[in-house]
Parts: sequence; C-alpha cells; structure tokens
Amino acid sequence: NRHYPPRPIVGVGAIIFRDDRILLVERGREPLKGWWSLPGGAVEVGERLDEALRREIAEETGLAVTVGKLFEIFERIMRDAEGRPEYHYVLMDYVCTCSEGTPVAGDDVSAAGWVSQPELDRYRLTEGTRDVIERAFAAHANHQR
Repeated sequence: NRHYPPRPIVGVGAIIFRDDRILLVERGREPLKGWWSLPGGAVEVGERLDEALRREIAEETGLAVTVGKLFEIFERIMRDAEGRPEYHYVLMDYVCTCSEGTPVAGDDVSAAGWVSQPELDRYRLTEGTRDVIERAFAAHANHQR
C-alpha cells in the first residue's frame, strides 16, 4: 500500500529529450492527480531498476526507451495534517533515449507530451520536478555542444 506506507517506496523516473523538448506526463491518479512530472513509477519486488523504468514508460506513454545513466536521486515525503508521512518515495531519475514514436497517455497518466524549457511555466509541476528538469535542460544543452 502506497498510502501511509510502512517504509519508503522506491520509484524511477525518465528524463527523455527529443530535440529541445523534454517528455512530461500529467498524473491521472492520486497522489498528485493533475500535476505534471517526469514519467515513471514504483519499482516492483524482484524487478531491476532499468526493467521498472522501461515498463513504466511503456505503460504510461507507449514509448520504448533505452535506459542511460542515473541523473538524480531525491525524496518526496508528503505529510498529512497531523504531520504523519502519508506518502514517502525515494525517486531515481535516469537519462533515457527514445528513438521514435508519439507518446500516448496510458495507465495512470491523463496526458503526455514534449515540452520546451520556455513552456514549463504553463505546467503545474510536482515538487522538486522543476529543479531536476532545469538541471537536465542545462546538461542536455552542454551535451549538444
């Protein structure tokens, strides 16, 4: 159970660029329904991190990815009104590549699309996501030079 978990839940996310745009998804379920973030989700028991990421991206967007290097690790702890941890995730974001295809919202997302850096202000991003995305855009720009 992800709601009031007995221990943190391990999750994976994908940083995927196509030209000068990054792939974002709108969460279709709680927690954070209606908020935009990087695609990804929870790792299942017995599943390797790269397997979980490929599965989650396929389920959420229909895209096939190649998993690259680890980009960031961070925690997301959401507390209830009494201060108890209602949700607690340890999230690992990986740089991924996707050769082709158009993202189609599936599984637990309500929308998916490629977003440029100037367009980010139009999206309600989950906590911590904007910082990761900004660093990813900077790294991507340096890599393109």
